[in-house]
Amino acid sequence: MTAENDEGAGAVRPLRGFPADRVSLLPDLGRVDYTELPNPFGRRQDLVRAYLMSLGSGQLLRSYVHEAGIFAPGAPTGTGGGLGGWEALGSQLRGHFLGHWLSAAARIVATTGDAELRARAEGIVDRLAWLQRENGGEWVFSIPEKYLHRIAAGKPAWAPHYTVHKTLMGLLDAYRHLGSATALDIVVGAARWFHRWTGGFTRRRLDDLLDHETGGMLEVWAELYGITGEAAHLELVHRYDRPRLFDRLLAGEDPLTNRHANTTVPEALGAARAYEVTGEERWRRVAEAYWRCAVTARGTFATGGQTSEEVWTPPHGFAARLGLKTQEHCTVYNMMRLADVLLRWTGDPRYADYLELNLYNGVLAQQHPRTGMAAYYLPLRPGAQKKWGTAKDSFWCCYGTMVQAHTLHNAYAWYAYDGGVALGQYVPSTLRMPPAGDGSRPGVEITQRPDPEVGTHIAASGDRGARSRPRRWVVEVTVRAERPAGFELALRVPEWVAGPVALTVNGESHPVPGGAREATVRRVWDDDTVRLELPRALRAVPLPDRPESVAFRDGPVVLAGLCDEERRLCGNPARPETILVPDEERDPFAWRGSWRARGQDRGLRFVPLHEVEDESYAVYFPVTPER
Repeated sequence: MTAENDEGAGAVRPLRGFPADRVSLLPDLGRVDYTELPNPFGRRQDLVRAYLMSLGSGQLLRSYVHEAGIFAPGAPTGTGGGLGGWEALGSQLRGHFLGHWLSAAARIVATTGDAELRARAEGIVDRLAWLQRENGGEWVFSIPEKYLHRIAAGKPAWAPHYTVHKTLMGLLDAYRHLGSATALDIVVGAARWFHRWTGGFTRRRLDDLLDHETGGMLEVWAELYGITGEAAHLELVHRYDRPRLFDRLLAGEDPLTNRHANTTVPEALGAARAYEVTGEERWRRVAEAYWRCAVTARGTFATGGQTSEEVWTPPHGFAARLGLKTQEHCTVYNMMRLADVLLRWTGDPRYADYLELNLYNGVLAQQHPRTGMAAYYLPLRPGAQKKWGTAKDSFWCCYGTMVQAHTLHNAYAWYAYDGGVALGQYVPSTLRMPPAGDGSRPGVEITQRPDPEVGTHIAASGDRGARSRPRRWVVEVTVRAERPAGFELALRVPEWVAGPVALTVNGESHPVPGGAREATVRRVWDDDTVRLELPRALRAVPLPDRPESVAFRDGPVVLAGLCDEERRLCGNPARPETILVPDEERDPFAWRGSWRARGQDRGLRFVPLHEVEDESYAVYFPVTPER
């Protein structure tokens, strides 16, 4: 049997995601330094699951019951007490979180088979169906219709489309992942109301209406049309088009700078989904133009984020935006979803790099690693602290995207393409592919994890000095087939690799060309083990418009210096090892550990940004060249 490696950057080919039930996160990674090491991605999903279960169904449904006219103050309601923050009855966004709850719960159920969570989710769907009937058979939402009538009349209301979208999204996810026909019926009934309401507007009035935040309404209607194929649902797709934004993007203009970011990212996602269900090329060109404007022509912070005070930063103009309200979590989540779409369409590894950077320094960094609570922003001002919400009195928009984000770790791990399987993100997980229906392929199970021999070597050496620790990610991929099966396996080579990549199959070395963006093995698989070594190094990442200030990344992981003020460092940013040295590494992938500044007038400790809890920290540091 032979293995072949593609030359250059690797073939660019469309990819397909796997259904949620095909990929499961590993519970743990084995033992390192005699300590059981949990899978950080599985642990974060477990925190979300525990949080979802901590909220009573009555609490989540309270505003829906109230809107249906069933709630009576002072009477027994079975609501389990009210929730606060954006879920309080006095908030015009009340009820938005239930849709996120349903989406997250449905995906966890699909991934893990969680019977308890399924029962809770199906009970909520049944309750919503009853409330819809009680409310006339169409309106099923937590806010009154008058909020939409107000914005149509030019009067203020806080994002009613945004709130409504969350419920519709959650119901569609319940249909997709739980197989709930009831959930789909509810959405179809609600769509009748919107089709009738929007049918009374001219295109100009629709454009005026949609200038108010629409959330993901375009994506919802595209998703619904993809399920039903009904003409009325396609009409809703076209009515929720955004020509005032999309036409400017297609003309090569920049309509994003200083504009509220998470108002428009869901609309780009809607265009992407509209392309997938209609095949109309304009929709695809809109999504691609949005990415060029938001990312390619704009750049990013070292973390991968691009927003401050909830708006898009000017292209490559980040220095003035290092504030307390950088990197809104919702934008991180939705831009990762857009990157995933474009990765699937093209196979371009740059989208996978973007996903990885934001996975570590956004999604992980903005969830408290012990409590599971969300941080609305990721402050980048030196000496700042993350501000965590509470379990029942916050419910910002970012709470919703946080619970969904941590159910998608398995979605980004593996992809299929014609004739092969691609490893997208190094998330310890198992992919299970059942036998092909025509018998052309047997059942196959593929597992990726950090190579356990690396941790064993660290523990057995008895050396707790970090300088002797491996400066590479070592990944073990095992392939088990029910009977020999021929296909291609493509392992992503990240942008951050710092030297030659080593690949072995069953202990036999196979060269990976320099500069390759993937290591591709084509063979007949049976019971095989692939080992991939990805050299990593510390890198100084300059602030685009203030290059004398740098952040430090170890592989994709941004490091935070624990300090309560701006600190100037001395050294050569081109050789960051003159500034920082590893102090302690507690696992093979540097998901945990610490570094320390060397040769400075004061000591300074660095840890992964996603490990920071309540400490004051800085990410960017002005550097004086060493003398």
